[in-house]
Amino acid sequence: MIQIYHNQRCGKSRSCLLFLEESNKEFEIINYLITPPTVAELTVLLKKLNFTPIELVRQKEKIWIENYKGKTLTDNQIVKAMAENPILIERPIIIKGDQAIIARDLSLVDPFIYI
Repeated sequence: MIQIYHNQRCGKSRSCLLFLEESNKEFEIINYLITPPTVAELTVLLKKLNFTPIELVRQKEKIWIENYKGKTLTDNQIVKAMAENPILIERPIIIKGDQAIIARDLSLVDPFIYI
């Protein structure tokens, strides 16, 4: 089943959700700000995305700038920061099986969900 890491306050995320609704594909919404992913779940997600932890961080978020920017952090510390502050996680993310994409560009979603 397709899953979407969704933030209702994000326009890109709302657009992606609407796209999924119109696709008539079954999907699950993960409100990751309400139910944050664990460190283990983020580690699995990173593998599905084929990302390093820093690639998944929204580095312009106030929390990142005030608490982490300019510091030398290990991958584990970055993942822990995202688990503790899920607003730092890039969005929206679509997961299908063992693959995932950042779905900010809707042109990537159609080929991904129909593979």
